[in-house]
Amino acid sequence: MSDMGILEAKRPEFDELLTKIARYADSFEIKSDLAMQTARYCLMDTLGCGLLALKYPACSKLLGPSVEGAEFRPLGTKIPGTSYQLEPIRGAFNVGAMVRWLDFNDTWLAAEWGHPSDNLGAIWAVADYVSRKNISEGKEPLKVGCVLKAMIKAHEIQGILALENCFNKVGLDHVLLVRIASTAVAAKILGCNFDEIRNAVSQAFIDGGALRTYRHAPNTGSRKSWAAGDASSRGVDLALKSLKGEMGYPSALSAKFWGFEDVKMKGQKLVISQEFGSYVMENVLFKISFPAEFHAQTAVEAAIKLHNEVKDRLDDIEKIIITTQESGHRIINKTGKLANPADRDHCIQYMVAVPLIFGRLVADDYEDKVANDARIDNLRDKMSVEVDDRYTKEYLQSDKRSIANAVQVFFKDGSKTEKVEVEYPIGHKRRREEGIPVLINKFKENLATRLSPKQCEKIIAICENQKVLEETNFNEFSDLFFLS
Repeated sequence: MSDMGILEAKRPEFDELLTKIARYADSFEIKSDLAMQTARYCLMDTLGCGLLALKYPACSKLLGPSVEGAEFRPLGTKIPGTSYQLEPIRGAFNVGAMVRWLDFNDTWLAAEWGHPSDNLGAIWAVADYVSRKNISEGKEPLKVGCVLKAMIKAHEIQGILALENCFNKVGLDHVLLVRIASTAVAAKILGCNFDEIRNAVSQAFIDGGALRTYRHAPNTGSRKSWAAGDASSRGVDLALKSLKGEMGYPSALSAKFWGFEDVKMKGQKLVISQEFGSYVMENVLFKISFPAEFHAQTAVEAAIKLHNEVKDRLDDIEKIIITTQESGHRIINKTGKLANPADRDHCIQYMVAVPLIFGRLVADDYEDKVANDARIDNLRDKMSVEVDDRYTKEYLQSDKRSIANAVQVFFKDGSKTEKVEVEYPIGHKRRREEGIPVLINKFKENLATRLSPKQCEKIIAICENQKVLEETNFNEFSDLFFLS
């Protein structure tokens, strides 16, 4: 006999959080010029990261249609840097996997972590499909400005949910937030009304969440690089189902025993500490200089500053102390053999050792050719990671959101370097003036890895002007990245 008791069959009101997400996606008006400008930079940076990822076979082998020949022309989503044109669900996976592959796109850090630009997989796929479908029906295509606003909303949904709700502490991966945000904004772009958006979002929560085990030792692997593509494509799938009238589930979060909060959060209620607006896009963190897990960005910068001082004294090093925040310690403090690039780009010791030795950290540095250099593991063996309570406190402060790290090297003769401390990475809002020119240069370099000089020239000309970019037909913008 079940001890659940008699169940009440009467349909409840929708959970308030589901209503708030749907109402925001459906009707909130974006008025922030700063958010729109930052979204432009985010679009550029995210696309550039995706194009750079195409040079790696581990990524490109997963792209294209689900089975050979299953392309969708002429209405399908065009996949940047390729000749694939796919139906929007598969298109979302392709774009989502590309942009996340190298761990080089933007980041949001709070109680939960994540990469809000991962939602571009769903947004790009649906916007391109809707634009081409509209044209075939004699209607106007969407503008890039519409996509920028969708990006702002996806960032906001994912980021505000991450402020107070820690999914990783119950073993769930942050890509569940990509699925939720992608579902909401994809539903809106597809033409769903408020009720249909809310139905879709309830379905997204019912999906539960992927386990984080593929991000952590001993199971770290490449799924962490395509998990966001999987989540964004699922968001498109659920949105399309709701567009066809599929029902929603009002107490998907709060239902006793069966709801998301009881099943997935061990009874903890989901909360939001502020209303949805444009806060997340305005304050998002860009990974400008290094393709590395974000909690290590400032550690890498500190290590590069020490490179010239230690590069000729590697054999004389006795120990290296890395000082970090609690979150960095929990996620990327890793000893022992590292099995693959996905393992290495989530190891703070590896990400400090490489720049100490070489004075750089680029995507190729995670590949076996570099990782087999015995000096890297020799240095890792000499490292200890310590947590600074102030770093942890200021990491969580809303007016700071620092991601501080420090590196200090001690030598066998008793001498030592200074303790090099970097509190804010170059991609932080506090360093925007310094960071944006570097971001633009990163974008130009990434474009050139995949596209012709003529394509690059056209894309750069459009992207450098906010008004021109916003008013460009999205299908025409997509065409610029396509290999015919």
